[in-house]
Amino acid sequence: MNRSWIYIFIGALFEVVWVIGFKHADDIVTWGATIVALVVSFYLIITASIKLPVGTVYAVFTGLGTAGTVLAEMVLFDEPVKPAKLLLIALLLAGVLGLKLYSGSAKTKEAA
Repeated sequence: MNRSWIYIFIGALFEVVWVIGFKHADDIVTWGATIVALVVSFYLIITASIKLPVGTVYAVFTGLGTAGTVLAEMVLFDEPVKPAKLLLIALLLAGVLGLKLYSGSAKTKEAA
């Protein structure tokens, strides 16, 4: 796995933090953490898009961020866990994995 993919995965983790922060931040510290997570997240995906196709980067980033946010809400904030929701998250992650495996053009772009 090359560094750009690692940037996407770490950026998606920071995306989960800032999305949850937008909903739950209520003081200067939590708002500060939300803003820092937002900046780090976007820096990482912009950096990853230098060597990977932008469409793939964005799709994987948002897919992982969406799945992570839904799962974090279930675990941390007692959001109801429904089998249909878990199935849809699994389908989303399967699509993200498919995009990662299918994006062979990244090697061509890195060589250039």
